[in-house]
Amino acid sequence: MKALFAALALIGAAPLACAATPPRIVSLAPHLTELAYAAGAGGALVGTVEYSDFPPAARQLPRIGDAWRVDMERVLALHPDLVLSWPSGTPDAVVEQLHHLGLKVVAVPTYRLADISAALRRIGVLAGSVPVAERAAQAFERDVAELRAAHALAAPLTVFIQIDNGPLYTVNGRHVISEVVELCGGRNVFASLPEIASPVSVEAVLAKDPQVILSAASGDPAAQWSRWRRLSAVRAATVYSLPPDLIARATPRLAQGAHATCHALDDARRRLATGSRAAMPPQ
Repeated sequence: MKALFAALALIGAAPLACAATPPRIVSLAPHLTELAYAAGAGGALVGTVEYSDFPPAARQLPRIGDAWRVDMERVLALHPDLVLSWPSGTPDAVVEQLHHLGLKVVAVPTYRLADISAALRRIGVLAGSVPVAERAAQAFERDVAELRAAHALAAPLTVFIQIDNGPLYTVNGRHVISEVVELCGGRNVFASLPEIASPVSVEAVLAKDPQVILSAASGDPAAQWSRWRRLSAVRAATVYSLPPDLIARATPRLAQGAHATCHALDDARRRLATGSRAAMPPQ
């Protein structure tokens, strides 16, 4: 009962429908689709956007566009009771159009790790699937708390977070990936950038000289950076590839991404302490 009241307080309103008759929901981002399934609201989804590929059932949902362009006729044809939007990704013009059409739009922010469990609970209330959502939220919080405790005293490492290759892109300290790195004892060398995601030059990375490079971009980051022998991360062989879907999507699977990140940084500490360039052990 306390969990139900806490979840209701997140939106200050009662669910749109009871569990027996869930609302019809359209999602405007792949990670929101995944969050809905994790919150037990997969059966309420009637439409989503391109690249919504997890869980596998999401691939069967009708597409109404992508994260930036939405076909309003397709949305209306699905008769949704509410639309889940992404505050930092869904264009304002799309949200305005949906409001103009009389549709209820619910913004689901996912800037920080705590936002993920909050989003699960909020969607659970909206869809009438509170027990499932609460279990998912608690499991995620437990995983994060265990990693935080395990790395509370870890030696800090300077880290360059690479999210794309062409152009070279990184994130600042307000991005959830940066929070994951901090959770594992890392320090984002570009944490102070004004934009949450920004292009950077190779020269800027060389100037920061990070001890570790963590890449969620395509390709082999160790090979990509190998020519820059002056980089500490290249000399120590502390350049790692992270699974993009596990680290870049703000969903419960980010706990797996956090485990992979901490594993990489733990390996980097061993290498830097011993001067080892042996291959990183399999996860």
